[in-house]
Amino acid sequence: MRPADGSLLVASRLSSMFPSSSRSPTKDASSPVLAISVIVPVRNEGAYIAETLRALLRQNYPADRFEVLVVDGCSTDDTREIVRQIADVDRRVRLLENPRRWSSAARNIGVRASTGDVVVIIDGHTQLQDGEYLTKLAAAFRQADVQCVGRPQPLDVHGGSTLQRAIALARSSGLGHHPDSFIYADADQYVPAHSVAVAYRRAVFDDIGFFDETFDACEDVEFNHRVDKAGKKCLLASSVRLHYYPRNSLRSLFRQLARYGRGRMRLARKHPETTSLKSLAPGLLVAFLGLGGLSFLVSPFWGYVYLAISGAYLAFVILYCVRLAYAAKDWPALPWLPCAFLSIHGGAGWGVLYEFLRGGIFWRSASPRPPESE
Repeated sequence: MRPADGSLLVASRLSSMFPSSSRSPTKDASSPVLAISVIVPVRNEGAYIAETLRALLRQNYPADRFEVLVVDGCSTDDTREIVRQIADVDRRVRLLENPRRWSSAARNIGVRASTGDVVVIIDGHTQLQDGEYLTKLAAAFRQADVQCVGRPQPLDVHGGSTLQRAIALARSSGLGHHPDSFIYADADQYVPAHSVAVAYRRAVFDDIGFFDETFDACEDVEFNHRVDKAGKKCLLASSVRLHYYPRNSLRSLFRQLARYGRGRMRLARKHPETTSLKSLAPGLLVAFLGLGGLSFLVSPFWGYVYLAISGAYLAFVILYCVRLAYAAKDWPALPWLPCAFLSIHGGAGWGVLYEFLRGGIFWRSASPRPPESE
């Protein structure tokens, strides 16, 4: 906890950054301007949350037509203090409590407390540089029959380290994310909601329910799968892209992808139709690399086959890294790129295998894991 004089100094600075506003969002059905509720699930985002809220509160959008609901999952840093001080000077901001800590629970708390016609999810560590973001989001919803809007979410490496640039290059490449995802696309198009939808008309929740709180990762993919099954129309709008900060260590990257891998397996249990070789590939790769050495116990021939396939995988990754570094004109990132890919593939594969060993593919495990902090 900050000392009292530090709190006063922060409050003073925040007051100048966030001018006082007594205006709160209203839901006037006669107004042609959509009322927008921005939900910001957070946990330990003290380093980023003030900048995120400042960008939201400076939006060129009618101040009485949007609200910002920050849902905190028991932060142990100064996130809550920062949000409270901002809320004290601008009533558009509300701080809500999330005792379950998981993002899936935070989203539901925010949706239930929201008053807008449209709900949009924005993480606490994004770079929102466009003052017209909410205006462009409202414009996207004016397209015929659009029930949800997706956005590209490229990784922002402005001022990032060499490792972060390597992670951003790897994650945005065809070898670094699920091939069916449109998260790094850059053209307006109608797409399945499953990988990109982040904003929804309120009627969507009335029709299909809320986020599944047994998911601590991929809760958005699971919800969006139900959106697709319900036949809702999703527009990927390049104008509402948001930039995310890349992970700053290989360990945190591995943990992030491990959570995604576990989430994908839980998705397969709940919705078996989502199971595909592409989703299972990381787990199969890690199982092969980890256990394939036992093939020497069968015969030297199969052992050499294992070595040949493993060598071919590593050679392919290295050549792919050279091509990425050349295309990006970022040779300093090259030594880190193979490490980034091994962390991505290894983390996702470990998550898939771990969740599979806990409960198989097509049946549920006993209970969700306790909440985790990244």
